[in-house]
Amino acid sequence: MDIKVAGPPASAEEMAAVDELLGPAQSGWQGGTQSPRDQRVAFGGRSARSQRHLLLPALHAIQDRIGWISEGALGYLCARLTIPPADAYGVASGYALLSLEPRPPLTVHVCDDIACLGSGAERLGRELEQRLGPEGKPARPSSGSATWLRGPCLGLCDRAPAALVQQAGVPSRRFETGLAPVSSDEIVALVEGRLSRLEGPQSIPQAGDPGLRLLRRIGVVDPEDLDSYRAAGGYSALRRAFELEPDGVIREVTDSKLLGRGGAAFPTGRKWEAVAKSTVRPRYLVCNADESEPGTFKDRVVMEADPFAVVEAMTIAGYAAGCEKGYLYVRGEYPLARRRIEHAIRQATDRGLLGLDILGRGVSFDIEVRRGGGAYICGEETALFNSIEGKRGEPRNKPPFPVQSGLFGKPTLVNNVETLINILDIVVDGGRAFAATGTADSTGTRLFCLSGAVRRPGLYEVPMGTTLRQLIDLAGGFRGKLQALLLGGAAGNFVTEAQFDLPLTFEATRAAGVTLGSGVVMAFDESVDLQAIVLRIARFFRDESCGQCVPCRVGTVRQEEALIRLVSGRVIGSRERETALLADVNQAMRDASICGLGQTAGSAVESAIRLGLFQPNGGSRR
Repeated sequence: MDIKVAGPPASAEEMAAVDELLGPAQSGWQGGTQSPRDQRVAFGGRSARSQRHLLLPALHAIQDRIGWISEGALGYLCARLTIPPADAYGVASGYALLSLEPRPPLTVHVCDDIACLGSGAERLGRELEQRLGPEGKPARPSSGSATWLRGPCLGLCDRAPAALVQQAGVPSRRFETGLAPVSSDEIVALVEGRLSRLEGPQSIPQAGDPGLRLLRRIGVVDPEDLDSYRAAGGYSALRRAFELEPDGVIREVTDSKLLGRGGAAFPTGRKWEAVAKSTVRPRYLVCNADESEPGTFKDRVVMEADPFAVVEAMTIAGYAAGCEKGYLYVRGEYPLARRRIEHAIRQATDRGLLGLDILGRGVSFDIEVRRGGGAYICGEETALFNSIEGKRGEPRNKPPFPVQSGLFGKPTLVNNVETLINILDIVVDGGRAFAATGTADSTGTRLFCLSGAVRRPGLYEVPMGTTLRQLIDLAGGFRGKLQALLLGGAAGNFVTEAQFDLPLTFEATRAAGVTLGSGVVMAFDESVDLQAIVLRIARFFRDESCGQCVPCRVGTVRQEEALIRLVSGRVIGSRERETALLADVNQAMRDASICGLGQTAGSAVESAIRLGLFQPNGGSRR
């Protein structure tokens, strides 16, 4: 196939980054020897198009090697995969961690989202501007080798303020790490080549509590040693699953009444059964580890500190639902989690716990890790499918549902990390024993991410039905006088002390008009400007909207504009009319948006106005 690629040629280093992933190019490619405006590539066709799903990994490979994705590199990749350049540009431009503009090899992403904003991110940004220069520009005094950028949530909310460091180069010179809490002194030292530390400790205030289930192995097992995991009971659940056989496993999951922990609260057993009953092959399992909700970090902690549990749970789910392959889609801001999971997969494969003929039972199942690129929308399951397939991360219309036609158009089982690790105890102890904890309609325990103005921020595990007040007491109460809590994350709701006796169950929160969401509990004391927090939530949804549907694409912009007018006092007509207009916009987004992003983009904003936390006269209740 003869493809014309307009634009400058790719460099040898850029081509090497792509070729290491896709394999060597065919002889028709002449590299940079032909005219920059007339490159003809004699390869592609059906075999290349079958590799379309490698587009995002290839974009990451270029970014990892060079620090950004040039026009020439993108053109070379398009020729290799037979993808129209405009199509590939649309994919690459949808991810915050990928750059289509020149960028120094060292980039420091400084979070300015709601948790970090309430913990000094604004001051940190001002200090960096004074010491390193404007964001996005070459940083002083490194002569253009580094830069810093403000960005959305990094999933390190329990240790805010946070930063993500990316150093481009060949594997031997490349590194990526999170820093939290981080100071301007530390970032300057990093830019000057004096890196003081890498990953911080896990935030598990309950460590050692004998009542823990999902978190009981964290701090006990070595996350990089399979034998350590097995000594703590690891892989007994998989052996039990083989004894129960697929139907028995699904029966136990159904008896457990486990509801999905990703926010939608769909019955897990029903979803597994639907995929298992399909006659279509192949079937896929997807672990959605792209938790990008501001304030959420539970899946990160589990993947970093107990990765073998995730791998074992995925193997059981794949066996029960008859899936031949699993994909674990981990958010791009989680480098340590990704490394730990990939290491766990390699060890499990080497020991016969993944791959062909698992434990000699004739069962085959593999797991492939896919790295996200910094796009909140890819936490929506169908947008995640598109991302894996090498398409722009945009949601699909439903039906068909994933259990019928999901990844690559095949039946697909999708669960998040927290949902899956519950399976281990369900299989070993039985579904009815699991259902004995919690309430009749909300069984088991639940992970909650506490951050902000609590005395002991971190990840907590409590039985479903625990009240919000009890959870706060477990975290030591508040530092300073409380203004409000944000429950459920940016897509959740603000609540005040009047609702602290609310049981944390799906049914109780639904009846109260709030949501558990992804388990976020973020506290704001009187030192925080809630007006700025609400505006940041609105900007978050404006930035993260994929733009596919009009209600969300336009509505998120109009929501932010209305809030800015309320702050400035330059309202349309009157404050009452402005708030009424805002309510109409939010209702339109709820009714007509394709996915949950648009449907919940106004929830926190509306709750803040209703509770008087965002005063229409331009003031915040302080």
